[in-house]
Amino acid sequence: MIGLVTKIFSDFYYVQVEGIILECKVREVLKKTKTSVLVGDMVRLEEYNEQSKQAAIFEVLPRKNVIPRPAIANIDKVIVVAAMKEPEFDYIQLNRYLAFAKLHNIEAVICVNKDDLSPDSSAREHIEKIYKDLSYEVIFTSAKENIGIQRLEEILASGISVLCGQSGVGKSSLLNAILPGLNLRTKEVSQKTSRGTHTTRHTELMEIPLLDEGHIAKVADTPGFSNLKFDSIDPIDLDTLFDEIFELSKECKYNDCLHIEEEGCNVIEHLDDLPSYRYESYRSFLLEAIESKENMSSMSIKDESRTKVSGGKKFTKISSKNREDSRKKSRQILANLDLDIETEEY
Repeated sequence: MIGLVTKIFSDFYYVQVEGIILECKVREVLKKTKTSVLVGDMVRLEEYNEQSKQAAIFEVLPRKNVIPRPAIANIDKVIVVAAMKEPEFDYIQLNRYLAFAKLHNIEAVICVNKDDLSPDSSAREHIEKIYKDLSYEVIFTSAKENIGIQRLEEILASGISVLCGQSGVGKSSLLNAILPGLNLRTKEVSQKTSRGTHTTRHTELMEIPLLDEGHIAKVADTPGFSNLKFDSIDPIDLDTLFDEIFELSKECKYNDCLHIEEEGCNVIEHLDDLPSYRYESYRSFLLEAIESKENMSSMSIKDESRTKVSGGKKFTKISSKNREDSRKKSRQILANLDLDIETEEY
């Protein structure tokens, strides 16, 4: 049988097969290959027990994509949720999620929630202008006032979707608005920090019946993307995550231009044509990527300094102090044995 992994809890994997949820374990043969099983994976099962509704996973089918943090596979679209207010709209965080989706080649839709809290239409128009020009669909919603919920349902109707965004922007509230009986946990934004708190504890793929008969949304409710960092991309490739910057980069003087202060940089020469938050986001993420690369290089150098190769095998080097302490201990043991053995000086 082939099924879809919808939830992982402890050592149990919950797999949907033809509308039935089976509680599964992973076969040892699969564990030995160090193949991880993720929510969203299509897996092959055996040892199905019809009475207990249990089975064993022995194969993970090929994936079309994987999001590493939080770990989930086979996503069709990312719904990036931001809030107009409470917390305040954050362009850089929004760009972080959009670049993240671009990195994994996943379609992204921007959902601006809590639209009822901002009577100023100019802010709404500004957001639309920036991101529609970049070919992103932008929808404005209010879980409280049921604004834009129908369009959100239409977007969720096909494939597997994941909602991402800062804590407190209303991801769980939006899903509750689609299906009131869902009762996902929600929390208010802290008045002191103006930030939300995490309410989702683990990644779970939920099925949400939609008003349009026959359609069911598959939505991943995740524990957030608060630690999302650009630590797996080479700095030279970061501009590919910003279409407008990448297009300008084609006319840069040097192929390895990072668009910071290089001579002949076409991006720098056209900064007035770029939304300020987009370029600011690019610079911020670029510094993360550079720092990560430098840290990895430093760790590699430290590792080399701590190890030596002898006879084709790698050994940990012993520090001078530990080496001398070891010699003193060896001499003491030999002395206690009262043997006539000369110790070698190194």
